[in-house]
Amino acid sequence: MFSKNGGRKNWTYPDPRTKDPKERRWQRFFEILPGFLTWTTLLGMFFFSFFLPIWVALFIILYDIYWLHRTVYIATYSILAYKKMKRWNKVDWLYRIQNVGRGDKLRQEIKKELADLKIELGEHFFKRSKRKEIKRNIQEREEFLKRLRIDYRNRKKFLNWKSVYHVIMLPTVGESARIVEPAVKSIEESIYPNDKIIILLALEERENQESRDRKVKILKDKFGNKFFDFIVTVHKVKAGEMKCKASNTTYAAKKLKKYLERKNIPLENVVLSNFDCDTQVHPQFLAALTYEYIVSPNRLQQAYQPLPMYHNNLWDTIAPVRIIVTGSSFWHMVESMRPEHMVTFSSHSEPFKTIVDVDYWPVNVISEDSVIYWKAYDYFSGNYRVRPIYLPVSLDAVLSSSYMKTIANQYRQKRRWAYGIENLAMLARAFKNNKKIPFLKKIKYLWTMLEGHHSWATSPFILALLGWLPLIFGGDAFNESVLAHNLPYITRFLMTLALVGLVISMFLSFLIMPARPKKYSRKKYLAMFFQWVIAPFIAPILGASPAVDAQTRLMFGKYFGSFWVTPKETKDE
Repeated sequence: MFSKNGGRKNWTYPDPRTKDPKERRWQRFFEILPGFLTWTTLLGMFFFSFFLPIWVALFIILYDIYWLHRTVYIATYSILAYKKMKRWNKVDWLYRIQNVGRGDKLRQEIKKELADLKIELGEHFFKRSKRKEIKRNIQEREEFLKRLRIDYRNRKKFLNWKSVYHVIMLPTVGESARIVEPAVKSIEESIYPNDKIIILLALEERENQESRDRKVKILKDKFGNKFFDFIVTVHKVKAGEMKCKASNTTYAAKKLKKYLERKNIPLENVVLSNFDCDTQVHPQFLAALTYEYIVSPNRLQQAYQPLPMYHNNLWDTIAPVRIIVTGSSFWHMVESMRPEHMVTFSSHSEPFKTIVDVDYWPVNVISEDSVIYWKAYDYFSGNYRVRPIYLPVSLDAVLSSSYMKTIANQYRQKRRWAYGIENLAMLARAFKNNKKIPFLKKIKYLWTMLEGHHSWATSPFILALLGWLPLIFGGDAFNESVLAHNLPYITRFLMTLALVGLVISMFLSFLIMPARPKKYSRKKYLAMFFQWVIAPFIAPILGASPAVDAQTRLMFGKYFGSFWVTPKETKDE
């Protein structure tokens, strides 16, 4: 049975703490599988290097070739995503949402603008920078015309932008007003009308009441009358709930539903952005998000994902953290260029009606950002996708009072992200019970998730160690072979070629990083440049190890009892 919006009636998503014996066996099987495969790979490197060194040597050569291909792939898509982000940044999204309903008139206006720009480019001599700007304007208008032709096929299903409300939910526990204030300020300074924006500050009862009340007072005094409304909720953990972000967001969203019903605001006209409390939005983000929402006939079957960049304090934090968070930003840029693989992460947006229809977030999971996507995917039987918004939102990188504490906190944050593999067991059980999703599609998504987390946990170790292990454990017979003599040279050559990707990442990081704060001299650029030398050493320590840790805990049923909140600290001027 299906509801009017394509979802399933009487539908529930698998409970990770199910008491049903059969379902529990399935749950445990898929919880054990990732860790089992990871440890089989890591221990197998040593075992097979001793017993089958020739096969291991051949494997590492093939793996290095695969890694070279992967590096080129990531570098290429990073460049394409960067160019697309730059183009989206140049678009006047408020103009688009205000005029998209004008149809033929709008297209004629844009065609005339295009003709005038091409004449101007051909008849006048400009400096190179001016010519590039005109060419960018021509490209942007040509893309808009192409997009209009596609969007206008469904113009009868357009939603009037003036009827759309944005709710920005900022879950917080322990963060001071100093951390949250820049996020709210960025929303206030957005080009989208503030009277169509609702701030939802989602607090936790377990936070010290005095500091909680102080935070609310500071923020309400500064922003209470700047938006359509400024709502505050206080969540108290109940029996059956975890101390986690998901239980807080579910409580706040249920309160929001009652509020919207009192205000007679249709749920399908509301877009809920579930942001980290330090998320600072691009000025055009809400307008671009609105455009994507109002023109899509399947708007309720889409999530909307901006590009998360950890730039708020990038200049302040330490080099290992900068490498880790820059790598995360690049990965999300790559994923945005292949939306069929995208899953919501960190700060993202959903139609509020869809959130209500899928019964909010589970209150007993850690990875709330991705589980809401998989719930909706199962609810709509595969007819759900992520729509990338090619504009950045900026978050805080890990920063603490000391170098080692910052390293430790970065490890814990990465481990929490890697704990997202808990979704595999719930998704596998959901797929087992959903006959509407094609079998091959199920296998594809389960394999993609499993392979991604396995590669996360093992690739840095394979690249760092496996080229040497056959030489160490292979014995005299192997070491006297031609293959053994050439293995170091072959792997070194392939990894040198793969450094091209690292160099591209290095230069791209300079293009996307925020402006240098005045408190730092130009010498800081040298630190930003030479930090990439330690990237190969950081990957196993702060990249792969947290993933191995998370998968091992899940494998042995040592579940996280609560959501570890990354401490937010800032450096004074």
